[in-house]
Amino acid sequence: MGVKVGLWIDHRKAVLVRITEKGEEIEVLHSEVEKQLRRMGESPLKGPFDVLHVPADTSRQRIFSGNLKTYYDAIIAKIKTADAVMIFGPGEAREELRKRMEKNHLGQAIVCAESAGRMTNRQIAAKIRRYFKEEERY
Repeated sequence: MGVKVGLWIDHRKAVLVRITEKGEEIEVLHSEVEKQLRRMGESPLKGPFDVLHVPADTSRQRIFSGNLKTYYDAIIAKIKTADAVMIFGPGEAREELRKRMEKNHLGQAIVCAESAGRMTNRQIAAKIRRYFKEEERY
């Protein structure tokens, strides 16, 4: 049977469901990514608010991208031994992770990458079980 992994992902968290002969295991990974980085200094309504207190957009983007790379690498470390990987989720993270896996020569394990909305952990696990059960029939 091998190890099959299903992954629901967005920029905030990833729900990883690993299916083996021993059963099913669910793991939740949270990212340290902040979509809107906090501004330093005081509020313009309460006191001085310098342009110098706000990091430049390029440095903010570099921080955001660096945090995402760390997050994706942590996920890849968890799923790199899988024989088949199903990736789904609501935003860009799904495609970003797929590209990162292909860059790390793990793209051949990806059997499905599709869009999906917000789901509970139980809904995610059920979708993954259903997908791999249907795949076994063919």
